[in-house]
Amino acid sequence: MELLPRLRRFARVLRTRDADAQDLVQQTVERALASRSKFKAGTRLDSWAFTIMRRLAIDEGRSILRWGKVVRAEDETTVLIADAGQADEALKVDAMAVREAIHALPDDQRQAVALVLIEGFSYAEAAEVLGVPAGTLTSRLVRGRQSLIQTLAEKGVTG
Repeated sequence: MELLPRLRRFARVLRTRDADAQDLVQQTVERALASRSKFKAGTRLDSWAFTIMRRLAIDEGRSILRWGKVVRAEDETTVLIADAGQADEALKVDAMAVREAIHALPDDQRQAVALVLIEGFSYAEAAEVLGVPAGTLTSRLVRGRQSLIQTLAEKGVTG
């Protein structure tokens, strides 16, 4: 249960639509529970769950490409909004700009940024989740950070 908020955040990075992100979290939890006998004691549960989520997202993406159709819970006129909260309007606008900037990143950079900068994974842990060498993760993260800094500066979003 403690892992659910982190899974939701990562799902929102992998899926632009909230309904799709919620579905991804549900699928991840179902897969993790069904495969719990494969979890190795002494390893990190969060890394294992994030790996499951990433693989499900990849599989779903391939399926969508293969079949050429997407079912969307939201239509094109639905405005993407920041998570409900007590933030004032300026903070909500900034949060939406950050979300849009993150979603504009290429998949590999977006996933690296989400795992390291948002979820707090170490470089080695994030590299393991993504199935890439640590050096590859580092270069993706650097490019992602640079792109975010530039995009957000252009939109007037400050620290």
